[in-house]
Amino acid sequence: MMYHPDVMGVDALAEKIRKIPNFPKEGILFHDITTVLQSPEYFRLLVDLLTYRYMGQKIDVVAGLDARGFIIGAALAYQLNVGFVPIRKKGKLPYETISQTYELEYGNATVEIHTDAIQPAARVLLVDDLVATGGTMLAGVELIRKLGGNVVEACAILEFTDLDGGKKIRENHVPLFTLLQNDGAM
Repeated sequence: MMYHPDVMGVDALAEKIRKIPNFPKEGILFHDITTVLQSPEYFRLLVDLLTYRYMGQKIDVVAGLDARGFIIGAALAYQLNVGFVPIRKKGKLPYETISQTYELEYGNATVEIHTDAIQPAARVLLVDDLVATGGTMLAGVELIRKLGGNVVEACAILEFTDLDGGKKIRENHVPLFTLLQNDGAM
């Protein structure tokens, strides 16, 4: 059974997300979605809300960003009856890869994708749990584009509007959809 978006709204999801101050470092308010994932009702709501958004679009594959984007993206790919591609942290994929380094809110990181993961001209939906500075999402976009894929849209549960990550993504000609927006204040 799918939840129709009118039955339960995104406000219910917002209330279910746990906020943890000063994690992973002082001054950061971490938004923990594991409370949503633990709940069959709220996890289904999350996947159903995204499924309703994308079910009429021509998506060839869902790409999920390491690691929470895997959970949401794989469930969404299943519902859309398309394949799933992981974009992983450096050194975690066993086959030939390409990589992209980017800046995080609190450091640098590198992500990789298998060289055969995206077919040229494939219509790709890129998924993660949240958008802060936009670095992870933009790195995923670049990897998909390097392989000839076309990012139809990037989506996440939450966008921190005060960090301009969403703005940076849109400036790179990528539509961005988030269920929730937050100014990030503790």
